[in-house]
Amino acid sequence: MMIKETSLRRDPDLRGELAFLARGCDFVLPSRFKKRLKSFQQTQIQNKPEKKPGAPLPPPATFASSPQPLSPVPHVNNVVNATLSINIPRFYFPEGLPDACNNHEQTLSRIETAFMDIEDQKADIYEMGKIAKVCGCPLYWKTPMFRAAGGERTGFVSAQSFIAMWRKLLSNHHDDASKFICLLAKPSCSYLEQDDFIPLLQDVVDTHPGLTFLKDAPEFHSRYITTVIQRIFYTVNRSWSGKITATEIRKSNFLQTLALLEEEEDINQITDYFSYEHFYVIYCKFWELDSDHDLYVSQDDLSRYNDQASSNRIIERIFSGAVTRGKTVQKEGRMSYADFVWFLISEEDKRNPTSIEYWFRCMDVDGDGVLSMYELEYFYEEQCERMEAMGIEPLPFHDLLCQMLDLVKPANDGKITLRDLKRCRMAHIFYDTFFNLEKYLDHEQRDPFAVQKDVENDSPEPSDWDRFAAEEYETLVAEESAQAQFQEGSFEDYETEEPASPSEIGNKGNKIVTSSLSEKCGKLQSVDEE
Repeated sequence: MMIKETSLRRDPDLRGELAFLARGCDFVLPSRFKKRLKSFQQTQIQNKPEKKPGAPLPPPATFASSPQPLSPVPHVNNVVNATLSINIPRFYFPEGLPDACNNHEQTLSRIETAFMDIEDQKADIYEMGKIAKVCGCPLYWKTPMFRAAGGERTGFVSAQSFIAMWRKLLSNHHDDASKFICLLAKPSCSYLEQDDFIPLLQDVVDTHPGLTFLKDAPEFHSRYITTVIQRIFYTVNRSWSGKITATEIRKSNFLQTLALLEEEEDINQITDYFSYEHFYVIYCKFWELDSDHDLYVSQDDLSRYNDQASSNRIIERIFSGAVTRGKTVQKEGRMSYADFVWFLISEEDKRNPTSIEYWFRCMDVDGDGVLSMYELEYFYEEQCERMEAMGIEPLPFHDLLCQMLDLVKPANDGKITLRDLKRCRMAHIFYDTFFNLEKYLDHEQRDPFAVQKDVENDSPEPSDWDRFAAEEYETLVAEESAQAQFQEGSFEDYETEEPASPSEIGNKGNKIVTSSLSEKCGKLQSVDEE
């Protein structure tokens, strides 16, 4: 049944009849509705006054041949829209906001002068540091600049090739993040992948004064570089895409931290990304679990971490591929060292935004974006079994659920979302309750007012990861020192000596740590060759 729209507009009686039909019954059969409508239309036609013979016919509707519209309202709207489109300034600059005050020609002139001071006006990778400073860039941009100008192929960069490259970069990229992406990324790529960072980090290992002790252990460089890359992506790549964009660089502190490397000789003072002590802790933890030292840990290996503190069900979710890259974990049931870096940081710092997302993905078994009561009960069941085995009476799930809902205060009843966990600032307690028994019992013994005070404290303090890494590093160095002195036959002297200062531990620690890890890397290298 077709009813013209104009008939409804021009005939209020018909609209009233349709409304009457709709009010008269909840369900109207199409045949009945059609019959009533037809009879109404016939009645309307009969009630129309007959036309007199002399009455003039109404003029037919004509449309103006002029392009002007019939109604002036659309014309006014078009004018307003056209005016707004002209007056609204551009607000989206994916390559950075251009600065009209910058004189690029002066910069290029200074670069040309700097090249004139170099023999044959050809700069190698060491001379490129001076060129980077002339360009107004941090020192450790030198390797990306060297490679972008073609230095990787020839071993040097001429003034002409570098100026041409830098002129093109200045004209198309206007802020540090966009320039850094352009220098480091593959051709025609607007993002950074993990292997793009390798040349830059290898230069840091080779030239930073805080890593000179690693020159005697070249086989160990790749382990450090892998750790730094994973920490960069863990913090910067908020989209979990495996591709760092200029927007993510801008929102992070990576470029500022990279610039600090030339000012700070002690690389351990830079706890973000580059700390050698943090790397040492991560690698030693991995070494302890990797029983066959093939750079992979199995599900049974990972369950032994921290005396089996994590539940088997959460370990199964990690190995299901919920938070790991590639198909090695799912197909072969093995976790790489790179994936272990993500696990360890997430396990020891559950306040971190990436850590909150990491464990949310693991607990969201059905992948619907919310944690249902069924999923919470599924993980809590194993916690109850483990507590009963220890002789501890567990809290009934219903009572625990009330506590967790009061803790998180979800926006929707019966559903906990990622937004809810980030907003409540108590995600670490929530997660430990369901899959880390040791930390759950620690939280239960703490004063609840002290917990609330920690949450409300906004003063800058070291993160949970920084505290964990510092404590573990001191423990590991002390163990290595004791073992080294015991092997040298001076264990009795070691017991009678006064405790060394932290600086002395650090100086001795680097040598001990390097020798210890060199032995480990030697074993790993032999495994790789086999």
